[in-house]
Amino acid sequence: MPERTSYEPGTPCWTDLGTSDLEAAIAFYGALLGWHTRTEPDPAAGGYTMVSLAGDPGRPIAGMMPLQAEGQPVLWTTYISVADADATAKAAEGAGGRVFMGPMDVMDLGRMALLADPSGAAIGLWEPKEFSGAAVVNEPGTYVWSELACRDVEAAKEFYGTVLGWRGDTQSSGPIPYTEWENGGTTVGGMIEMGGSWPADVAPYWTVYFAVADCDATRARAVELGGAAPGPALDIPVGRIAALTDPQGGRFSIIQMNS
Repeated sequence: MPERTSYEPGTPCWTDLGTSDLEAAIAFYGALLGWHTRTEPDPAAGGYTMVSLAGDPGRPIAGMMPLQAEGQPVLWTTYISVADADATAKAAEGAGGRVFMGPMDVMDLGRMALLADPSGAAIGLWEPKEFSGAAVVNEPGTYVWSELACRDVEAAKEFYGTVLGWRGDTQSSGPIPYTEWENGGTTVGGMIEMGGSWPADVAPYWTVYFAVADCDATRARAVELGGAAPGPALDIPVGRIAALTDPQGGRFSIIQMNS
């Protein structure tokens, strides 16, 4: 599988999990997606763990780490590659978002920030230096897509357009309108409106999708391993998807791409 060595600004480039039980998460995702992990031994790294596919430990595909603060939710975070993390974070604040970590240097790897959009959905920024992002994507066991679930699609279009230069293209041909995020003409993610069927206490959030060879088998395996499948697997034009929750409560989704 080809190695990804760079990402255009405005493109999702990395994802990591903040979890309440790192060892349990390592066991769950390893058994489910065939991941190999290596936890950084330097105490200054705070237990940050690099994820790769089993048998391919030299090419990182995602990260995991223990929760860093009291009250922090278990969460998969999508990071967007940017040319200037400081300028982008400032733009986010000016557009009504909130920066709750950084911008700050991560050794010589890059510069990061974590922010929340006006609805409260969390997303990360990554200004690459020595590290560009995931070395493998769009293969079974690796990151393939990020999607925002929110209640105000037009407000989200305005915010992400201002901050990241994205254009939201909403298609209403299916049973549920779906928005694709475009970055310079390239589709980089999606957005779905949280309609009346969504519980009122579920806050807007970003979720990540990992590719799998068999959606139904992976969904069943996640439940066997102590996770949860909140709804049925669904067929969509590009494949078959399922929303899952890991044993610590981290939301993520899987997709079996059409061949």
